[in-house]
Amino acid sequence: MNARAKLLDWARTRPGESVKAAQERRLSKAWETPKGWRYWSAVNNTEVGLWYTICAFVFFLFAGVLALIMRAQLAVPDNDLVTADQYNQIFTLHGSVMMFLFGVPSFEAFSILVLPQMLGARDLPFPRLSAFGFWCFLIGGVFVCGSLFFGIAPKGGWFMYPPLTTEYQDGYGADIWLLGLSFIEIASIAAAVELIVGALKTRPPGMRINLMPLYAWYVLVVAGMILFAFPPLIAGDLLFEMQRAFDWPFFDPDRGGDPLLWQHLFWIFGHPEVYIIFLPAIALVATMIPTFAGRPLVGYSWVVLAAVGTGFISFGLWVHHMYATGLPNVSLGFFSAASVSVAIPTGVQIFCFIATMLVGRATTNVPLLYVSGAFAVFVLGGLTGVMVALVPFDLQVHDTYFIVAHLHYVLVGGVVFPILGAIHYFFPLVNGKSLSPRLGTIAFWLAFVGFNLAFWPMHISGLRGMPRRVFTYEAGMGLELLNMISTIGAFTLAAGLAVFLWDVVRPKSRQPLSPRNPWNAGTIEWAAKIPPEPWGARTIPAVSSRYPLWDQENFLDDYDHGRFYLPDAEEVKRETIITTVIDAVPIQCLRVPGPTWLTLIAAAGAGGLFVLATFKLYVLALLCGAIGFATILIWLWTGTALEPEKEEKDIGLGVTVPLYASGPASVGWWAMFITMIGDATAFAGLVFGYYFFWTVHPQFPPAGADGPGTFWPLVSLGLLALAWAATLAARGLIRREHRGGGIAALALGALSTIAGVAALAAGPWLTGMDPTVHAYEATVWVLVLWTGIHGAIGLVMQLYCIARAAAGRLTARRDIDIANVALYWHFMLATIAVTVATIAGFPLLS
Repeated sequence: MNARAKLLDWARTRPGESVKAAQERRLSKAWETPKGWRYWSAVNNTEVGLWYTICAFVFFLFAGVLALIMRAQLAVPDNDLVTADQYNQIFTLHGSVMMFLFGVPSFEAFSILVLPQMLGARDLPFPRLSAFGFWCFLIGGVFVCGSLFFGIAPKGGWFMYPPLTTEYQDGYGADIWLLGLSFIEIASIAAAVELIVGALKTRPPGMRINLMPLYAWYVLVVAGMILFAFPPLIAGDLLFEMQRAFDWPFFDPDRGGDPLLWQHLFWIFGHPEVYIIFLPAIALVATMIPTFAGRPLVGYSWVVLAAVGTGFISFGLWVHHMYATGLPNVSLGFFSAASVSVAIPTGVQIFCFIATMLVGRATTNVPLLYVSGAFAVFVLGGLTGVMVALVPFDLQVHDTYFIVAHLHYVLVGGVVFPILGAIHYFFPLVNGKSLSPRLGTIAFWLAFVGFNLAFWPMHISGLRGMPRRVFTYEAGMGLELLNMISTIGAFTLAAGLAVFLWDVVRPKSRQPLSPRNPWNAGTIEWAAKIPPEPWGARTIPAVSSRYPLWDQENFLDDYDHGRFYLPDAEEVKRETIITTVIDAVPIQCLRVPGPTWLTLIAAAGAGGLFVLATFKLYVLALLCGAIGFATILIWLWTGTALEPEKEEKDIGLGVTVPLYASGPASVGWWAMFITMIGDATAFAGLVFGYYFFWTVHPQFPPAGADGPGTFWPLVSLGLLALAWAATLAARGLIRREHRGGGIAALALGALSTIAGVAALAAGPWLTGMDPTVHAYEATVWVLVLWTGIHGAIGLVMQLYCIARAAAGRLTARRDIDIANVALYWHFMLATIAVTVATIAGFPLLS
């Protein structure tokens, strides 16, 4: 008998039901959901994930209503149901909401809800960050969608190309899109950080990285893609808003700018966005298929490699959307080949799923209907995707309804159908009840038939020359019947979604509870009791299989009786286990924070900053930003790096781990590292803008332009390097119990930071660089501002550590804060080095 078997045998001899009941009482008290109005202060994944998911689907329904209005307008020629201006606002919001408020958030929301259960964890490591992201998402989404009811919605398309949106559209619409969606992107990146750290660090003991559920692999791939795809768009949004608000000419050709810079930054985000939306749907299919087949997935490793490959290749496809912009043929050939090659890893995944069904014993049910429908629709969308990847064909159908059809076959049929199937599949884990098979079947066939009626004719109308984004068309063009069929199909699809929605919201009080694990699945989330308990995992299991419920003997009985890890909450605190990244060895018992209003207040303050800045109310905007910033500081001071009452804790099965960890062993260090990767990607987008101008201009910097020189930038580099060195010295001194020396080093670092930021700004300021004159001056200034703002953030961090050390909360054994700040300053040093090399060094080579 091996050691684990002995431990489990020992565990089964412990007292039974009385011990189990006492443990469950303490767990219930620790993880209790707030009641009444305090319910909205909850932060645990079961509540926040549910809010997030519901909110994302409300935005989906809103965008669907907008789509029906568009189809009603296009049902007959020369229709006047809506005006051209109203139609422009409607189609812009339809695309923007589907992409930014449903496509990505629905995946992140659902993952926050179910990923801890899939991993056998009590919660994700940063529940307050998830709650903050949700409130940002809600505030930003209501702001953007609400603009339609005041007639000031954006109307430049979900892509917002300049110069249309910079030179020829007045009003607040473009600013609402830029600032509102930038705020939403904060929520997306926050959720991505939470999910990456959760998938890497909160797996149960024994769940090595090659035993992770496929859904967790897709979470890592997609969240990683978000970190590299969204920041370039944030960089583009910054340049765009600086031009609209302050007349900095990044996209004005008359002053050295170029509208194509926006297209590059947007599509570096926009094409990976397609796969960021699509891959989570494939993840849901990968989760359901083994259950329905009754056997493990065929080709697990191949599917993982294909998912990673799809994510990687997707970043080489952005020019796929720019074939008609006059780029060199060499570039077009490269990106065309890359666009075709992405079909290979996608096909690998599809064939592995089909193989699993063929070798299994599938039974017909509603989720499987949706999965089958998704296969059929997505394969058709993939075939047209290969067609438009070919430059000659794309030039013929570019900006026609053929592209509309292709996009919807991939993103609606290939994404929405798996999501609807997954809601049927996972619904018992939400409230303990099942959805109706009869209503589900009716909804599927209405949706499937309606979808194909709506979008298949668009291929033909596109080939006949019907352009996208037109609010009407003339009679006699051969488009009347095709558009009428599409409109009928759209309303049939809507009827199917209405039946589905009724099935979800209909009263179920008289309906019996679903049986436990109604699908006979093999993964950990289905170990949960029905109805689910607020604590999530009853005990954090020891895992030795990808399908523990199928493969591990007595798993459910051991799980129910708390015979694994962390079966109790002796101190009545919320806890989960942190494990190593590769082998999932326990290294910490993490105390996670409970309910708070701070996340809502911080999100409201940050939201006020963005919303009020949209309307040029800068004083009020700064006041709201200050409130949000102060709230975040309070949140950090009172809710992070808390000192536990003891050093270690016995988590069960003879394993003792620390309650406090810092550096790479802590989840906070990983969160800082991942966040700074995203931040560095946004900075790379700004640097890309500088060198893009160099490639498109005969001379850049332009002749006669006064640059910032070399003296002040080099002084700034030296001073900020000193600040970095002082911060690292402070970390070393504090770890050697020289608190006074650490505080002094941090004070030196703070002074150096102030002087370094001032010296960096002195370069362009003293040489009289006017950012409104030429894109060169504007680009230099935006790099200086970006670096200066990050220097200011680094200053706040240094002062925060001084305060923590002075208060006795930053010590040799409790040094999370200084470890994370030192990591930030590594990135800060790289940022100032690249900035100085670009604005001071590169002109010397020109």
